Amino acid sequence: MKAKREYRDRAETEVAVLDALVDRADDGMTVFELRAAVEVDIDDLEQALSTLKEDDLIVVESGGDRAVIKPDERVVPDAPVGDEGEQSIGDWIRERMPF
Repeated sequence: MKAKREYRDRAETEVAVLDALVDRADDGMTVFELRAAVEVDIDDLEQALSTLKEDDLIVVESGGDRAVIKPDERVVPDAPVGDEGEQSIGDWIRERMPF
């Protein structure tokens, strides 16, 4: 899943960070996990995280021995309609096609 369209007009590293965080919105990610997912050097990642934090687009939760970074709720897109148990068009057609 990707960050909402209105948050995609940012620096490439910032968008990559937001996309990675949106994929793991519930669990969040550590800096090490983000670095592996985004594949940028630590200085670029640090700058992106700093900018995103200043713009209130990420939340840092410190719990115990590690900090977890999560996207702000407004960055995460709404669930697609198909995820609510509704049948997709493809499924509907497959049910009606004789095999």
